[in-house]
Amino acid sequence: MQELLSSLDMKARSLLVTVWGDSVAPHGGTVWLGSLIDLVACFGLNERAVRTSVFRLKNEKMLVSSQKGRKSYYTLTTPGQYRFEEATKRIYKQTDDPWDGTWTLLFTERRNLDEPVKKQLFDELHWLGYGDLGSGILAHPRGEISNVDNLIEDLDIAGHVAVMKASGLPTTDETPAQILIHKGWNLDDIESGYKQFSENFRPVLNALEGNGGFDSETAFMLRTLMVHDYRRALLKDPLLPVSLLPDNWGGDEARQIFHSIYQIIWRAAEDYLQEKLRSEQGDLPELSDEFMMRFGGLT
Repeated sequence: MQELLSSLDMKARSLLVTVWGDSVAPHGGTVWLGSLIDLVACFGLNERAVRTSVFRLKNEKMLVSSQKGRKSYYTLTTPGQYRFEEATKRIYKQTDDPWDGTWTLLFTERRNLDEPVKKQLFDELHWLGYGDLGSGILAHPRGEISNVDNLIEDLDIAGHVAVMKASGLPTTDETPAQILIHKGWNLDDIESGYKQFSENFRPVLNALEGNGGFDSETAFMLRTLMVHDYRRALLKDPLLPVSLLPDNWGGDEARQIFHSIYQIIWRAAEDYLQEKLRSEQGDLPELSDEFMMRFGGLT
């Protein structure tokens, strides 16, 4: 475990984002800071590191705090909840969605946007999987317009972004569609993240399938480290349709390993969460229905 922890080289803030999305949000999204500090101590994070990271997330409008007596509680803001919900859909999906050949195209007035707003717009669009074609044009083969509309509304830039749907590009190899793929995304770089994940966690799956014993703390640590590493690879991935990806795509094996390990250890990890975390009501609320439907249904 220590070797795996060292190899992943995680920062406190990034790890807490993973813990919040994978463990806190499915239990209502609100947690007592003291119990969070206790929960993540197994990763070698001290109280100061956790408090500093939570304070940063609050300043970034991801979290909001409240007081109950001498205890501080933190919960997701509305924008933070939206961001976590989108990440959850990507991380825990079961299979590739069918594609009808339609592209979403965005045309942005870059020169008429303030630099901070422009940076946030492009950062968020890249996170949503849009490829940058240059000259302020971005594309995605199945981007949801509702996500873009929410972003445009949040940034108050409705007059500076045009959104349209387009179709007509063939979807087979050596077609105009591949020109957009190679211009918009670096598939080799994306795939390398998946291959590194598989290299890190294939031995873990082999050990678990060999009936290797583990306690609830180990299960929680494994689940968190695995989600963290998979998330790091996945959030660079635009989730292109299978028909636009190369053969033997490295993301397929990574997804299989991720799903298999999660199914084995999720319940033991929940025991550790129930032991350590506390909400405003005391014990953690029951798991959400969304959590139980991860990967098409947890067993």
